Amino acid sequence: MPSGHSLFERPHLRMPRSRPFAQVDVFSAQPYKGNPVAVILDGEGLSDEEMQAVARWTNLSETTFVLPATTEAADYQLRIFTPGGELPFAGHPTLGSAHAWLENGGTPRDPATIVQEVKAGLVEIRQGDGILSFAAPPTTRTGELEDTYLEQVIAAFGISRDKVLSHQWVDNGPGWAVLRLATAEEVLDLDPDLSMIPDAMVGAIGAYPEGSEHAFEMRTFAPGVGVVEDPVCGSMNASVGQWLTRTGEVTGSYRVSQGTKLGRAGDITITPDETGTVWVGGATTTLFRGTALI
Repeated sequence: MPSGHSLFERPHLRMPRSRPFAQVDVFSAQPYKGNPVAVILDGEGLSDEEMQAVARWTNLSETTFVLPATTEAADYQLRIFTPGGELPFAGHPTLGSAHAWLENGGTPRDPATIVQEVKAGLVEIRQGDGILSFAAPPTTRTGELEDTYLEQVIAAFGISRDKVLSHQWVDNGPGWAVLRLATAEEVLDLDPDLSMIPDAMVGAIGAYPEGSEHAFEMRTFAPGVGVVEDPVCGSMNASVGQWLTRTGEVTGSYRVSQGTKLGRAGDITITPDETGTVWVGGATTTLFRGTALI
């Protein structure tokens, strides 16, 4: 053996530690039909590089790490990583991590509200009607897309300009933009060439006929963080819900279907309250539970 330290004696390496782990299915009452999030329930002592390596390895749209809060206003801190980088906020990881935290013995200071600390700020989560819901955080960018960018997205989507009813920046951290098409069928028919918009974080939404179980079909494409299509996206549904309720396009509570094209059965409930806050809710179910060696 060459002289020097053995593998685990090298000063820059350390033995892995066993950490509680859960993989939670979010936004579907049907097992394995929602969007999975990997939750490392003890992220203390991990570097940013180690968290990123784990997220790249799980190869899920998001992997999260639960840490002690840095403020007394929060119950815990959450770091959220995609295979390509860290996000300041994301929706289905928020609900899935809160679910796993509660199952792992977490107790919120306020029994009615869980407060999660993320890089984007504090996010409130409430329990009710058998689901968890989070309060949509403020958007950091709104307004219509610039003409040049809109044309790039339209070209990548393979549609004509007259198919777009409206469009908007709906960024609450990840950088989202959205195009509204006339029908859910048009959204499901999209076959985008994401090589034309490799840095994009963009979605499409279209309406189902009146009286349908769901009001809209949503699809979300995130090549900008290494995710081709997100099966069910809470953050985009949150900011799109804020946009549609703000403009009066929708009133009251409504449901969104997502993941249909990927063989999933995402079901998201959007509920504006009397204060104007938009709540984004759905089912959460732990399907894998154990330990991770990190």
